[in-house]
Amino acid sequence: ASVSEPAQKCCMENIQPFLTSILEELMGPVSSGFTEVRSLFDKEVNEIIQDFQKTNDMTRLKENVDHLMTLPFNSVKMEPCYLKVNLLQELLQDLKSRFKVYNIDFVIQRTQNFMQELMEDAVYTFEQLFSPSHQADSAKVATTIEKVKLRVLK
Repeated sequence: ASVSEPAQKCCMENIQPFLTSILEELMGPVSSGFTEVRSLFDKEVNEIIQDFQKTNDMTRLKENVDHLMTLPFNSVKMEPCYLKVNLLQELLQDLKSRFKVYNIDFVIQRTQNFMQELMEDAVYTFEQLFSPSHQADSAKVATTIEKVKLRVLK
């Protein structure tokens, strides 16, 4: 009880006035990273569509969809997404000194983990909504893939 009032006063005067601007500043790299995840998923699915339109090969389509499932674990392809979040390192240095924020690397790593989870969810959902083995009409496959992609991105 004796600490509560001074702690609340300290937070109200020294932290709360800055929270909105801090969150806005931090959300730039975070949003950029998640936008990059979305773009990567979009690009990879577009490549599957283009490949299928060229080959019209259902076996190859299945292989490409299976390969898409490994995307969240492909560190080379996910790296551009992760690099966007690394900008937090610089932004958090100022917070570290002003608000004694420690574990900056943890914040960055956790954000990158969320990005990987988002990609895992996207490819899983894509796979669930589109199963090449259930596609009877190969003429409609590319259109179906596009519709599923847009549904996942939504």
